[in-house]
Amino acid sequence: MQPKYSLQASAHRRTEAAILEGTKALIARSGISGLSMIEIADHSEVSRATLYNHYRDKDAVLAALVSSEVQRLAELATTAGTPADALESLSISISSDSALTAMRIHDASALVAAMTNTSSEHYITIAQIIYGATKSQAGTGIAMRWLLGQVMQPITPEQSREQATLLAADTLF
Repeated sequence: MQPKYSLQASAHRRTEAAILEGTKALIARSGISGLSMIEIADHSEVSRATLYNHYRDKDAVLAALVSSEVQRLAELATTAGTPADALESLSISISSDSALTAMRIHDASALVAAMTNTSSEHYITIAQIIYGATKSQAGTGIAMRWLLGQVMQPITPEQSREQATLLAADTLF
């Protein structure tokens, strides 16, 4: 028999996951500017009270979503194997993300502001992950700029592989 609190924690994580998935789907549809807590609750299939029990406002939901996405990217990069594989995985994920696509259309200035905040904990986390794969400060800087460029100008999976291989083969790594 599982302890009562273990079941509650599991339900809590599932609810938060549903909220974040619903939020990302809404962003993919129309960006973040018109997004409301009512829409998030409805699309996530949770009550408004439940949503507010988990997040105080839309900014808190968005912050949790960004943290979740950074964690997902970190897992991609750390399990990829070679530096080229890590860069390719990150590139494909960034270039194919439907929420980023919608934000490029509807919220470009907010997206640029978020991506250029080099003191952000999320920016630093991604840079540390890339450094872990490349073991090169110069290579990390180049790879970060390459990936950030893809947020605004995505590339194909084939281009991702080719460019990641070239970056990794360069003397910087």
